[in-house]
Amino acid sequence: MATLTVPTPGTGKPRVLRSRAAGKLLLLALLTAVLLPLLDRWGNGSWPHALTVHLDRPLTTASDWVIDNRDSHPLFLYFFGYVSNAVIWAVRAVYLTLLAAGWAGVTAFAALLAWRVAGVRLAAGTAVALLACGALGMWVPTMQTLALMAVAVLASVVVGALLGLAAGLSDRLDRALRPVLDTMQVLPAFAYLLPVVLVFGIGVPAAVLATVVYAAPPMARLTALGLRGADPEVLEAVESLGATRRQRLLTARIPLARKELLLGLNQTIMMALSMAVIAAVIGAGGLGDRVYQALASVDVGAALAAGIPIVLLAVVLDRVTAAAGDGTTRPRTIGWPYALAVTVAVALATRLLGASDWPGGWTLGIAEPVNRAVDWMTAHLYSGVPVVGGTADWAGHFTTWVLDPVRDGLQWLPWWSVLLVVAALAWLIGTWRTALTAVLAMAAIGVLGVWEPSLDTLSQVLAAVAVTLVLGFATGIAAARSDRVERALRPVLDVFQTMPQFVYLIPVVALFGVGRAPAVAAAVVYALPAVVRITAQGLRQVDQAALESARSLGATGRQQLWQVQLPLARRALLLAVNQGVVLVLAVVIIGGLVGGGALGYDVAFGLAQGDLATGLVAGAAIVCLGLMLDRVTQPTERRAKKGA
Repeated sequence: MATLTVPTPGTGKPRVLRSRAAGKLLLLALLTAVLLPLLDRWGNGSWPHALTVHLDRPLTTASDWVIDNRDSHPLFLYFFGYVSNAVIWAVRAVYLTLLAAGWAGVTAFAALLAWRVAGVRLAAGTAVALLACGALGMWVPTMQTLALMAVAVLASVVVGALLGLAAGLSDRLDRALRPVLDTMQVLPAFAYLLPVVLVFGIGVPAAVLATVVYAAPPMARLTALGLRGADPEVLEAVESLGATRRQRLLTARIPLARKELLLGLNQTIMMALSMAVIAAVIGAGGLGDRVYQALASVDVGAALAAGIPIVLLAVVLDRVTAAAGDGTTRPRTIGWPYALAVTVAVALATRLLGASDWPGGWTLGIAEPVNRAVDWMTAHLYSGVPVVGGTADWAGHFTTWVLDPVRDGLQWLPWWSVLLVVAALAWLIGTWRTALTAVLAMAAIGVLGVWEPSLDTLSQVLAAVAVTLVLGFATGIAAARSDRVERALRPVLDVFQTMPQFVYLIPVVALFGVGRAPAVAAAVVYALPAVVRITAQGLRQVDQAALESARSLGATGRQQLWQVQLPLARRALLLAVNQGVVLVLAVVIIGGLVGGGALGYDVAFGLAQGDLATGLVAGAAIVCLGLMLDRVTQPTERRAKKGA
């Protein structure tokens, strides 16, 4: 065994990896030395002004043209107008159907659906969740959100499935769609709300279409993944029977991809729900509007009363779609005709009794006690805590000792050295194409003229990711090594992951004040569940034979973790890092509303003022920043196969 680690030339994998990395760094150093005289001509400070392209004038011109022609141009009258009317009609039809069914009919149908898919326990949980929405005084807003979501999710699934079908059957389309899907998923919601509002105006159509743009990519990606991962032997057997291309798709590829398709539906629903609050900014209504109005008045209790139903809906829908996709065969419990008949009977009975609306006496007000608890926490924890100091002191110290030095250090570096560091990191973890993509994405930020605010945002992302990874890896390891810890954490992670992003901001601001530290804290809370889950799953899926071999050699639990589980779970850990970066970036941008500044503030300002240039330029910079961070945190398939 010892001979495997001897660093002899030409033998031993660690030696090969070290020499390859050193060769890449040496080549970058030589290239920098050759180009350094040319780079010095552009300056050694911030991004040179001569390399900046200003898009204010063309974007402002485009915005003015849309506003001037929105009510007269044939494109708006005969295309966008029909799309808008169709969306309004569909949402209204679903909403009126839900109101006609009444609270009892909707609850009965949802419980019967959950019973058919997953059994009695989930049916009972579904009924309790919907009744809780009514008890919180949020039945009508919940129905508004469900109506909007039903239309948005259906449209997202159709669009995503068609894109995924194209990408799954064609390598060329897969390569062409990948950057488009990356952009759709990384672009912050605020950035594309503005052009959608310019075209469709404030209201439900803009909210639905913005949700489709945000929620369709997971369906497209997982559909393509499922089609490409179909068992080749099954496909060959079907082809040998003389099946046509269309028959192979319908009878083999799609059935074999059922699990991925249902997972795509699950993720689309989750993404659509996360847009519920953001879409309220442009008139979506429903629960999101209640949360947004509570945020505007800093009413934590009201925000929580509207946020809890969103969480309950997300948990129920997550469990139902996950149960439908786990492939477990269950005995037939109830048929669709019977479920519909029961629903209609319950709805008619409650309507005849005049009880189709939620009874006012069954409402439980939680806003006032929650606000009292928040006031107590603010009064006792914000400042003046002996020895450890208050949360305001923690936020100040974190800003002074972490955020300021990281931001100042990044902005102090010469612009070309930042590109060099990005190239080195991306090339070490991937290929030269990965490095080129990352460098071009970072350079595009400078070309757009937002170099310094982008580095400010990057400093917040780096700080938040560092805290998230420390807490996430530690918690994920604990969950992977203990079933009891995993069961205790699951409902907590569900709540954290499904709570609307905006809801985090109110208690965070109440505890930490306004500034960059609250934005980082909210980002950590939002990104932590994904890191914990991916880490725990990766460690649990480690080959048990390797663990048994380590135990037979007398390895302790700590040695098994550090020498077996963590190395074998490397891909999962890198995925956790990647997802942590993406999720942190999304919330850091929203943190611009609570003093985070930088690109997040520019995007929010552009939406609030109708300034297309400011909002879209900042949004494009965020996309570039997200693309760069993705490339330096996730190895390419080719690199991964080589065992890097």
